[in-house]
Amino acid sequence: MIRLFQLLVLAITLGTPATCQLDKWAKAAGLKYFGTAVDNPALNNQGYMKIARDTDEFGSITPANGQKWSNTESSQGRFSYGSGDAIANIAKQTGQLLRCHTLVWYNQLPGWVSSSYSKDQMQRIIATHIQNVAGHYKGQCYAWDVVNEAVEDDGKMRQNPMYKAMGIDYITHSFKIAAQTDPTAKLYYNDFNIERCCNAKINATYDMIKTVKAAGARIDGIGMQGHSRVGKSPSKKELKDTMAKFSQVVDELAYTEIDIRHLKLPASAADNQQQAKDYLEVVGACLEAPKCVGITVWDFTDQYSWIPGQYSGEGEACLWDRSYNKKPAYSSIVSLLQSAATAGLRSATSSPTAAVTARADATAEVVVVTTLATVLARA
Repeated sequence: MIRLFQLLVLAITLGTPATCQLDKWAKAAGLKYFGTAVDNPALNNQGYMKIARDTDEFGSITPANGQKWSNTESSQGRFSYGSGDAIANIAKQTGQLLRCHTLVWYNQLPGWVSSSYSKDQMQRIIATHIQNVAGHYKGQCYAWDVVNEAVEDDGKMRQNPMYKAMGIDYITHSFKIAAQTDPTAKLYYNDFNIERCCNAKINATYDMIKTVKAAGARIDGIGMQGHSRVGKSPSKKELKDTMAKFSQVVDELAYTEIDIRHLKLPASAADNQQQAKDYLEVVGACLEAPKCVGITVWDFTDQYSWIPGQYSGEGEACLWDRSYNKKPAYSSIVSLLQSAATAGLRSATSSPTAAVTARADATAEVVVVTTLATVLARA
């Protein structure tokens, strides 16, 4: 009880979430970044951009759509980088990390890629695309999501045009070309529904990564997207168990597209408190997994969320509402990051001799942040 009280007092002394920001405290807690995806329709919105460019809030940005195949090579051999550059240039100006997304994906493909090709033809198509796109951004990207969503929920490989032409070799080939083209970038495999341990998709992803690496490709990290539903999101234990499994095959892990949507709108105060708890499970899991380097929300305001367009009647999934008011989830995350920074949680978990203490500390942080978030929500 004394320790919990001390942490609570220290977190309050360090500042309230109204004045302390996500990336600032994520770094203080031992993460590399707390980031956001940004899409081009928002770039002329001054209120939005003031937050997106705030390096205390976001230490990295991800182009949500600008670097995808349909935007960079809509016609074979003809490349366009305007949409991706518009966001990459923000990172240059602010000093934020740039998480580049994505080189090879079954969706948002131009029609010409979906034609029937031989293995050799597809190999050349993939190589040309990656060499041009990753080559254009060479040296700018902290990380590339090289291959996106290659596995079905049932654990089978997705029957996309690349797989039909090359089998699993298309993944190996993509990572090899990406490594040759931009050798300093971290190379990630990125997917959804690989957060809650341990389903068929997680097991298949694990096996696929091992197979591709055994074939000589470099895969540095796994990106777990994290599109969840309020009240139905994975627990911290489930998330940590998944990361423990993936940690056996890669050097880095990250949550790359976090949003947690309400299934019924408008959300009640109780629903928003549950959303805050669900976000805490993700952030807490990342803090307690030594190889988890960062968290990216898939845009930060409901104004530009993709959820309502995809899931009718659902939404309000982000940390800011449409009017740029911070939700309870924002306050709770900052409070947890403050508590973790104060307790030295990441430094404790990095030491094998401190494993038992770290587990006890982790339980304490959840109690502290729940208490603190309630106090702040009522203030």
